Amino acid sequence: MRYRYVTADVFTGHAYQGNPLAVVLDAEGLGTAQMQRIAREFNYSETSFVLPAQDPAHTARVRIFTPDREVPFAGHPNVGTAVVLAREQVTAGLPAPQGFVFEEEAGLVRIALNYGPQGLAGAELLAPQPLSRGSEAPVSAVARALKLDPADIDVSEHAPQVVSVGLPFLVAQLVNRDALRRAMPDASGYAALMPLVGAKSIYVYTTDTASDAMDAPTDIQARMLTGRMTEDPATGSATAAVTALRAFLRDDEGMLRLRVGQGVDMGRASLLLAHAESRPDGVWAGVSGQAVVVMEGTLPAPAQD
Repeated sequence: MRYRYVTADVFTGHAYQGNPLAVVLDAEGLGTAQMQRIAREFNYSETSFVLPAQDPAHTARVRIFTPDREVPFAGHPNVGTAVVLAREQVTAGLPAPQGFVFEEEAGLVRIALNYGPQGLAGAELLAPQPLSRGSEAPVSAVARALKLDPADIDVSEHAPQVVSVGLPFLVAQLVNRDALRRAMPDASGYAALMPLVGAKSIYVYTTDTASDAMDAPTDIQARMLTGRMTEDPATGSATAAVTALRAFLRDDEGMLRLRVGQGVDMGRASLLLAHAESRPDGVWAGVSGQAVVVMEGTLPAPAQD
C-alpha cells in the first residue's frame, strides 16, 4: 500500500527556507516501527503522521517522529500539518477551516488558521501544557556541551534550565550574537550533561539581535542544537517554552510577545511569533508562523519488523 505525503517549509514564507516537514496523510494502518522508518528516510527534524481522531469532536490524531524517536509534541510539525490539512480541504472545494484540534501524546493542541490577501498564510498553536521548570544545569557543563567559554553563558536573567510546555529542552541565554554563532554541540559534553537534566537538546538564544539582517527586527535570535549533533532550523515548542519562561520572570502579568529568529546561521532563516501569558493555572504559551508547501508524492509502506 502507498501513502500520500506533502512536505512544507515551516516558519517561513519562502520555499527552501525555514524548517522542512513531511506530513504523511491518512496514515491509518502504519505501525510505530513503520512510522519511525519513514521519518528516518525523510531525515527531517520531524515527520508527522495524520490519523483519525479518537474523539470525533477533534480534527485528527497526530503522531510526530524525529529520525530516532517519537516525541509527544513539537511546534513546527503542528504549524506545518495544519497548513497542509487546510490546503487539502480548500483544494477539495470544502470551506476554508478556521481552526483545528489535534490529539497528541502531550495533550490537545489547538490551532487557529491565518488567512491573508493571498489566502492561507499560516497557523498559530497553543501549547498543550503550561510552563514547567525542571533542573538547572551547571554553567561549566553547559559551556562544555556547546564548545563555549563559561563567560559566554548569560546568567543575569536565569540559569541554564530545563523548561517545557509539552516537550523538555535545556535552555541557555548567551551574552551576545557572536557567542551564539560560535556554539557547536560537543558529543562528550552532551553525554555527560543531558542524561542528568532529562532533556535531549539545548536551545541557546540571545537578545543581542541588532546585527542580524532579517526582513524585520527580532527580539531574540536562537539556535537549537540537538542530541544527534545536528541543528534544527526552527523549533516552535522550545520557542514557546522560552517565551513562557521569560513571561514567568517578568514582574507584570500582561501578554509577552516576542519575534524570534532562528536558522539564520545555517542558511534557513525562520521567523517565529511567540506569545505567553500568566494565568491562574500557569503560564501558557503559543507560537505562530507561515508555512509553504514544497513537494508532494506517495511512498510505500515499509515492511513490518
